[in-house]
Amino acid sequence: MRRLRSVTFGRPRLPARLSSRRARIFVFLGLLGPGLIAANAGNDAGGVATYASAGAKYGYDLLWTIVLITVSLAIVQMLAARMGTVTGKGLAELIREEYGIRWSVLATSAVLVANLGICISDFVGIGAALGLAGVPAQVTVPIAALGIWMIIVRGSYRSAERIFVWFTIPFFAYPIAAVLAHPRWGDVGKAVVAPHLHASSSYLLILIATAGTTITPYMQLYLQSAVVERGVREEERDREEREAISGAVFANLVAAFIIIATGATLFVHGVHSISSAGDAARALKPFAGQYAEALFGIGLLGASLLAAAILPIATAYVGYEKGIGRRREEAPVFVNLITGMIAIGAFVAIIPGVPVISLLVGVQVVNGLLLPINLYFIWRLARSPQLMGEHRSRGLLDVATGVTAAVLSALSLALVVVTAAGL
Repeated sequence: MRRLRSVTFGRPRLPARLSSRRARIFVFLGLLGPGLIAANAGNDAGGVATYASAGAKYGYDLLWTIVLITVSLAIVQMLAARMGTVTGKGLAELIREEYGIRWSVLATSAVLVANLGICISDFVGIGAALGLAGVPAQVTVPIAALGIWMIIVRGSYRSAERIFVWFTIPFFAYPIAAVLAHPRWGDVGKAVVAPHLHASSSYLLILIATAGTTITPYMQLYLQSAVVERGVREEERDREEREAISGAVFANLVAAFIIIATGATLFVHGVHSISSAGDAARALKPFAGQYAEALFGIGLLGASLLAAAILPIATAYVGYEKGIGRRREEAPVFVNLITGMIAIGAFVAIIPGVPVISLLVGVQVVNGLLLPINLYFIWRLARSPQLMGEHRSRGLLDVATGVTAAVLSALSLALVVVTAAGL
């Protein structure tokens, strides 16, 4: 008698090996979170353009700065994660409670102006990335804006965070593009450990811009509030700090590979001027092939989508009522800020001939003024025994944080002066 096969209803069962593999992937993704998202959001369209310009104009000569910036970013991100875990409050909320409403209003106003400008540039980046495939920005940008709005406003924090983590996957396109560019890895290693300095104002400007685009105020605002919204417990502090540090390392490795890719192609062939990330992608094609152009475009798309989603959230987190997935009647200011930023950013981005470069210059000035304020508060709040108790920043970490805040503040203010002087 023939044996009957058992029949199961509902979802089909996966083979044990495939199911186990998928489970491991989801467990791994579950360990990733605000640190990875915040750090990689800094590699937005403006960041990609800055790193590409550094590689095109000076080859590998600015790679040494990435090492120092990685240390600085790791410290700042780690302390933001620690404060969110220990206090259960976002950075803007702590500033408001500890230093008063005036400082909070100043920071909030500057964040709104700067983030709106960057948000517009990132929607321009989305249009430029898909424009490489021949799809007009007037089609792609509104669709992307609607999708981002649905993720933030109609989803939950957990679902939004998973999608943001997936948005970081296209960043792996940059290391592949760098390999396709066939760099001389010996020269790359030498540039990292033996800095080659240039005595010119343009070198100083791009050095400052590289530091400024890697560590921006909205990253700390997002990270600390996201840690709070994620519900991280104090006993999970070490894991959250490690995730913040690893996110900083990954993000700056991406920045290094962008410099390597453009340095090995554009710099070598005399293409020293890059005005946008889209221009960098198109310029790679004659020297590294169409796959390098496509990979650069994929990376630009992922970077722009992630930043265009994070910026409205970081801006809305400075308010009182907040929460991804909360409806307008529950958190009207939070939802309205997000909706307004996405709508304005997408609308301006599809206007033909929008002066993106001029916009980014203005945003750099605002960020240059805001970053020292943020870093000062992070340093003071993190070392406060009343606020942080036994988890306060002290010893070598406190000194390193103070030096980081001082150096980055000086670079940011120098960028403001250089930009205002038109150098």
